[in-house]
Amino acid sequence: MPGRRIALTTLVVRDYDEAIGWYRDKLGFHLLEDTPLSPGKRWVVMAPENRAPGALLLARAASEEQSAAVGNQAGGRVFLFLHTDNFQRDYIAMREAGVMFHEDPREEPYGTVAVFSDLYGNLWDLLQPKSQVT
Repeated sequence: MPGRRIALTTLVVRDYDEAIGWYRDKLGFHLLEDTPLSPGKRWVVMAPENRAPGALLLARAASEEQSAAVGNQAGGRVFLFLHTDNFQRDYIAMREAGVMFHEDPREEPYGTVAVFSDLYGNLWDLLQPKSQVT
């Protein structure tokens, strides 16, 4: 259906400011919105680019169940896919910023990829698709 897209993906975090700092300083993400909603709750949206079609909604864990999901939102599988138009540039910049990669870059039928983890341990793919579909 035209006009529909997934706009936000919720990422459960321990602390808003800790997560904002990591995604900004390590991955170069932009803080698109940081709006207080109630005491202890904020609407925090970050994205790789200012006008990116998809973004992360950072949500501070508010219960034991949510806290248990921090860093393991996909049950140990790769959770999120960060597409790039220049794998080497971003791989080098991320490594220099201290991002932990779990493997060397590899070529797959769908593109160049390497798995990394965020500050909480969620697994991500840095991926330059062969088709350049982002």
